[in-house]
Amino acid sequence: MPTTPLHKKTEQILSALGCDNHEISIVITDDAQVRDLNRTYRGKDAPTNVLSFPMQEGEFSDITPGLLGDVVISLDTAQTEALSAGISTDERMSQLLIHGILHLIGFDHELGESQAREMEEKSLELLRLIEKNLDLTAF
Repeated sequence: MPTTPLHKKTEQILSALGCDNHEISIVITDDAQVRDLNRTYRGKDAPTNVLSFPMQEGEFSDITPGLLGDVVISLDTAQTEALSAGISTDERMSQLLIHGILHLIGFDHELGESQAREMEEKSLELLRLIEKNLDLTAF
């Protein structure tokens, strides 16, 4: 059974979040590039699965109001995590895409337990829209 392309899933996620008229860029890359970005922008010298770079924050947020930002996903890490979790790489990519997009619109699981719970609930809601596997959990 063919999977829904990432750009279609992105459209569905943005629509469900009321961001139909917004755009994001998605970069699918490897661990080496994600590690460089993580070191440069977060001070963490290690690869990670997904990074988000919001454009709606900070001094110049009003320059491009329709641009939410960038989501960078490491395919290397996504494949490894999918294998460990017993899910497909496409399903893991969906989890990471949702996680990244939620960060772009202001969700932050690192701000405390209630925010983490809120982000997890929204993630699961969005996951149910784009994935058929009802056993798939949020990020």
